[in-house]
Amino acid sequence: MTSVRTGLDRVAHGDSDAIRLVAGRNVGLLAHAASVDRSLRPAASILEQAGARVTALFGPEHGFAGTAQDMVGVGTHDTTEVPVYSLYGDDAEDLSPKPEWLQGLDAIVIDLQDVGSRYYTYVWTAALTMKVAAAVGTDVVLLDRPNPLGGARVEGAPQREGYLSFVGLYPVAVRHGLTIAEIMHWVCDCEHIDRDALHVVSMDGWTRSMEWKDTGLPWVMPSPNMPTFDTAVVYPGGCLVEGTKLSEGRGTTRPFELWGAPGLDVGPLLTLDLHGVSLRAVEFTPTFHKHAGQNCSGVQVHVSDAWVFRPYETYLRMLAAVLPQLPVEGRWRTEDYEFVSDRRAIDLLTGGPEFRAAVDEGASLDDMLADEARGAAKFDDERRSVWLYEK
Repeated sequence: MTSVRTGLDRVAHGDSDAIRLVAGRNVGLLAHAASVDRSLRPAASILEQAGARVTALFGPEHGFAGTAQDMVGVGTHDTTEVPVYSLYGDDAEDLSPKPEWLQGLDAIVIDLQDVGSRYYTYVWTAALTMKVAAAVGTDVVLLDRPNPLGGARVEGAPQREGYLSFVGLYPVAVRHGLTIAEIMHWVCDCEHIDRDALHVVSMDGWTRSMEWKDTGLPWVMPSPNMPTFDTAVVYPGGCLVEGTKLSEGRGTTRPFELWGAPGLDVGPLLTLDLHGVSLRAVEFTPTFHKHAGQNCSGVQVHVSDAWVFRPYETYLRMLAAVLPQLPVEGRWRTEDYEFVSDRRAIDLLTGGPEFRAAVDEGASLDDMLADEARGAAKFDDERRSVWLYEK
């Protein structure tokens, strides 16, 4: 097994190119519970050991400690010796750091573990932080980490015009196949920010064909409902269930792998021709979130071949097979979603209204999926301009 060194690992091991970016400087740290080195030491301690003075902490969605559930605002704690500023509060304005929070900082260090899907909000917190830092002249040091799904495969077209949101601030594929540093270079290009303004501590030993199991790194939950690498594998599809009235398995021990609803007929799912995956009919009772305390009928998604499995297409086909059982008004999530109230959650997740329209009209998904594949292929070509790892 190959041993990959993350950007944080390079700091921990005294790499001179990494150390010079933080030693002797006042730094703020944007991080979360998974911001640890391969020996599970937290990033703040490693930066202090490297000679940095960590004078401010910044937490993304779920908080710096990673304890808050999805879409739960986290407060700022600025009364401690080292203030902890929340970049996920109750309003969209809370998603960016206030310029005054950056006063006195020589640099902001970003060390966040992404999971390789555009819905996962950490990359967009990093992007918003970078924009504010660039505006006020504060250096940004980004410690790169692996994309758990690897960097070779892309799935799902970028969002259509009018469907950018905090589950996709910039137009990228659903499964984008980029590391967080590569995503930030994409943002730099979109915002006409000089890439040299972003100081990247790249990884050693990572290649684009690697999945998480190939890295030799420990899996640490980056958020409360991302307990295992198996969860990350299904997430580019499993998160779509959030846009419906069905339970995506929050409140169980296998979120996004388990999904369903009270009284759902799973028969149509068991006859689908799917690839790299098997479905098992199950019953489960979420302890919180949708259908809390109710017995749900559904399936567990068992991935048998992660290389063949296409999570986005698979979940689209599964949802299309069972949602027609429900009345139109009982299919789709209608509550505000990630600070957006004028567009449906499912449309924000899929990047447009096409999937919802196809389901509600009883139309085949084939044309929509063909368009998705063409959009993904175009993005696949374009993303090579931001690659930091060629093979």
